[in-house]
Amino acid sequence: MGSAASGSSRCGPTPVAAAAAARGWTIDQVWLTHWHPDHVGGAAALKAQGARIAGPAAEAAKIDGLDTLLAEGDTIAVGDAVATIWSVPGHTAGHIAFHIPDRATIFTGDTLFAMGCGRLFEGTAAQMHVNMRRFAGLPGDTRVYCGHEYTLSNARFAAAAEPDNAAVAERLADVVAMREQGEPTIPTTIALERATNPFLRSVDAEELARHRAAKDAFKG
Repeated sequence: MGSAASGSSRCGPTPVAAAAAARGWTIDQVWLTHWHPDHVGGAAALKAQGARIAGPAAEAAKIDGLDTLLAEGDTIAVGDAVATIWSVPGHTAGHIAFHIPDRATIFTGDTLFAMGCGRLFEGTAAQMHVNMRRFAGLPGDTRVYCGHEYTLSNARFAAAAEPDNAAVAERLADVVAMREQGEPTIPTTIALERATNPFLRSVDAEELARHRAAKDAFKG
């Protein structure tokens, strides 16, 4: 049986390979959203075991061993799950996302997080705002798989950014309880992000930029 890994940890392919093996799967594809080491680490080892590596064409010079170069509008499949590629620059210049509409699922890497968005390392607030508007336009039941478990920190910031938002306060309490139990908060949904994510809720790039600068300095 084939499977696809959406990224590999910075400590190598072992956790991904072990999770696949526990399910009786063989990893034959790895889908990468961007070039950062904590997202591509271990991909080369999985390739050596027979996997094909797919990732952003715009970042091919920064990712060794890409077999499939992907850009806006391209498609890629694992089994009968077909993903359409979105170009979502901002965190990195060539960042992509994988949208699987038939499964109401999107893999957003480090662009859209649960209650947050990625740092603007190589792009602008204007680019990220375009991304947020695009994500917000998806059906509310779309499941969002992001690249990191940052939800607790993001929720604390959201509560400071929108102190009168009852949905944020309720979600913060839920996230605290989940993390205390060691439970993951991902996937989230587009509907939940529309209600509680200050970055997705920003009315323009200027507001997003203010939130991003405040979050970068946030100590809560």
